[in-house]
Amino acid sequence: MLYVVYDVSTTVFEADLRRVLTVYAIRGAIALCALSVAALRLKGWGTWRSSRRKYPPLRGRDPARTMLCSRDSALERTAFMPFTLATWNINSVRLREDLVLRFLRDAGPDVLCLQECKSPVDRIPREAFTALGYPHMVARGQKGYNGVAILSKLPMEEAGAEDFAGLGHARHIAGRLENGVTIHNHYVPAGGDKPDRAINDKFGQKLDYLTDMRDAFHKAAPQRAILVGDLNIAPREDDVWDHKKLLKVVSHTPVEVEHLAQVQDAGGWVDVTRQDIPEGRLYSWWSYRSPDWDAADKGRRLDHVWATGDIATAAHSSRVLRHVRGWEGPSDHAPVLATFDL
Repeated sequence: MLYVVYDVSTTVFEADLRRVLTVYAIRGAIALCALSVAALRLKGWGTWRSSRRKYPPLRGRDPARTMLCSRDSALERTAFMPFTLATWNINSVRLREDLVLRFLRDAGPDVLCLQECKSPVDRIPREAFTALGYPHMVARGQKGYNGVAILSKLPMEEAGAEDFAGLGHARHIAGRLENGVTIHNHYVPAGGDKPDRAINDKFGQKLDYLTDMRDAFHKAAPQRAILVGDLNIAPREDDVWDHKKLLKVVSHTPVEVEHLAQVQDAGGWVDVTRQDIPEGRLYSWWSYRSPDWDAADKGRRLDHVWATGDIATAAHSSRVLRHVRGWEGPSDHAPVLATFDL
């Protein structure tokens, strides 16, 4: 009798023990899942997933760039903001105001960098741009020549303007976005017709401008920065319609290409356009002199988007909007765009 009672007690005890262990195992699993979810939210997954319709997924990057902050005892999520940037030599912003407005409506970049505005700053049609959602602008201008401007949907402050080569020209303006990214907008001198500074002062000015850019980047290495603009040099063989025929033509001469390479090396700049489109002929400029520019396709890639190495991998979706060159009364340049996940 005692044996039977002992045996039953042991059986009951074992059953109770199994039930207790099962309960604790379930509770442990639930706790582990909760911890895992909390960890993912701290890394940003919760914010990104809940807002994925607004912010596209990162290309090969960890979405943990999302940060959490607290205010009034509530967690507020602040996600990174991808933005699209465009650069365009407009060849007179006042003459082609309608084209700029059309481009802003159609393409909708967050930031537009214009070169060769050919206008004093106070004559740039800022009100029209503001009405389209671009209330922020930094610019340098002069009547009839040169001129650079940055239009932005995003808050932006001026971050400087340099007079490279001491020419007294409005060829550079910089703006800084709220995320700390500095955008440099350049209009490098075209350089005239003869690639010889001994007989062509304009060519010498171009080389001096590039040298000053190089020296400036040596003195203060740029970080978290983007450089765009009409740099007036097509550096690669597939950046021109005929490499051999253009070796002695201003914009593709070896001395210009070398000067541009020194600028790029000095700042640790990455050619974002060619990072995204590494192969094939690619142009952003076609001469007015060609009666049928599209069929002849004798172009050059003079307009560039660069980024410092610390943010270059965040760039993607580079493209040249060639069809804009075919609009009525166009600039001889087409807009170049890239998107940055920053």
